[in-house]
Amino acid sequence: MSELIIRPVVTKADLRTFIRVTETVYKDDPVFIQPLMLERMESLSKDKNPFFLHAEGEYWIAERDGVAVGRISAQVDPNLQEKWGPGLGHFGLFEATDFEAAEALFKTAADWLKAKGMTRIQGPWSLSANQECGMLVDGFDTPPVVMMPHGRPEYDGWLKKLGFEKAKDLLAWYLDIRDEPEERIGRIVEMGKRNKKIKIREIDMKRFDEELALILDIFNDAWADNWGFTPFTDAEATHTAASLKPIVKPYRTLIAEYDGEPVGFMVTIPDVNHHIRDLKGKLLPFGIFKLLARMLGKKSDERVRVPLMGIRKSLQKSKVGGIIPIMLIEATRPGVRKRGANFAELGWILEDNDGMNNMLREVACVHYKTMRIYEKPIG
Repeated sequence: MSELIIRPVVTKADLRTFIRVTETVYKDDPVFIQPLMLERMESLSKDKNPFFLHAEGEYWIAERDGVAVGRISAQVDPNLQEKWGPGLGHFGLFEATDFEAAEALFKTAADWLKAKGMTRIQGPWSLSANQECGMLVDGFDTPPVVMMPHGRPEYDGWLKKLGFEKAKDLLAWYLDIRDEPEERIGRIVEMGKRNKKIKIREIDMKRFDEELALILDIFNDAWADNWGFTPFTDAEATHTAASLKPIVKPYRTLIAEYDGEPVGFMVTIPDVNHHIRDLKGKLLPFGIFKLLARMLGKKSDERVRVPLMGIRKSLQKSKVGGIIPIMLIEATRPGVRKRGANFAELGWILEDNDGMNNMLREVACVHYKTMRIYEKPIG
């Protein structure tokens, strides 16, 4: 085998090469969807992603005979360590065509983290818990939904060989939107509707910034104690709101109020991956017209994802806190079904979040993918 070279990403051209590694890794995978280059350049740019206002990180490419055969990132986030303890560094964005490349990439990432004073390496977080998370270990036969990872079946074995152990599994669930909810779910929803203190309303687009700030405030509160979570910073919240605005629609962006106070929400977005499946990561020259036609067409919501959902901690263990998520799901179903929806992904959910996982089973969701977070000491 030819000599393997690991080199850092320095220029924009390097970053494009870093992104295009997946074209090689998944060239024979019929379900992989190449992300849009424009979106990836924006998301991974240290000048544009607000994650890098409070964290630092590096990207590396593995090359053999001038061909990129792997990649990895390493990140150090003081906000993360403040919440989850000192010495914890992250890796992310890992891809490789072979074990030799994987081993060299992980050594490079671990050495960089060690030089920064880190004693543990954990991931993949790409780049944080608020972005793409986990390594796919089950569910390789279906395409990745927007902002969710794909992977190769070999990766789990490679990481174990490198000394990594499972830290936590993340679950993704799907719901067939075309099915009518079971009778008991209808009764729960009706019970909620009879409670005059509960109100489910659509987001007010005229007050979009204010409403998104409210949603992210609930989200930070609801997820505060979840394993691995770090709150959105103000800059990240502003950036997220701006990126979501073009695809947010009132009929699938709902806020729950209890006794006049906002206490919960659910954001549902179209699966952009489904709309770009044949564009090979390119919007030009004609991809942009295909994407717009699909996003604005009658089947714009054919496949959707729920990336953000939460109930304030004060209600999470109450009867009302159990009813509201079901009401949010069922209130969203008619609007997206009218616009062609047949599939919804809900997740990710921590494997030990029994309350949420049991609720999803109740509304007929099916667990269909598992992502894994790994960890090991840095020697």
